[in-house]
Amino acid sequence: MNNFTNSLRAHNLKATPQRLEIANTLHKRGHVNIEDLYEIMLQKFNSISLATIYKNINIMIENAFIQEVKIPNQKSVYELTKAIHSHLVCSKCGIVEDITVDLSEISEFAADKTNFKINKADLVFSGLCKKCQ
Repeated sequence: MNNFTNSLRAHNLKATPQRLEIANTLHKRGHVNIEDLYEIMLQKFNSISLATIYKNINIMIENAFIQEVKIPNQKSVYELTKAIHSHLVCSKCGIVEDITVDLSEISEFAADKTNFKINKADLVFSGLCKKCQ
């Protein structure tokens, strides 16, 4: 089991048992939606509320410890903050995987074409994973 105490503190967060468990769960599972996270957390903290989980998730996002991955037509999932990357989502089983794609050329093209100042680019590929094909 990883010890995320120092990582949380480096992001100006207290290393509470709930935050440590959220970090460990995201480390183990990669991408987790809030309902699955709640079920996992209930196994360790039987009186934890969904509101407490949302509160912790939001403060961990605000402090860039974790990030929300918004997937079109699905519930958002959460992951530990990593280097810039994109996502592959299986439209059958829902698995979410990371993929490193350089979006700089696409972002430059879009900015030049529209005179829009682009601050962030997210890309989600949807299709069938190897198992579901």
